[in-house]
Amino acid sequence: MALQTGLYRHYKGQQYRVLGVARHSETEEELVIYQALYGEYGLWARPLSMFRESVQVDGEQVPRFALISVEADPLGLDTTPQP
Repeated sequence: MALQTGLYRHYKGQQYRVLGVARHSETEEELVIYQALYGEYGLWARPLSMFRESVQVDGEQVPRFALISVEADPLGLDTTPQP
């Protein structure tokens, strides 16, 4: 199942923009590429499996990242074929 691009909230409260999923050049592992929406707005990469996993907070299982809103094209790349 593909990961939806858009705004996500980390379980610790900070917001991030998921730009897409890339593939590691050597291992072909799927990596989520995302940008912090605070501080220096750094770019990050995290294994897709880890991005999707749940973590335990105060005895409750919660998603590591929860989707806040969908962005169909966060990079502004229009991939519509041109005539």
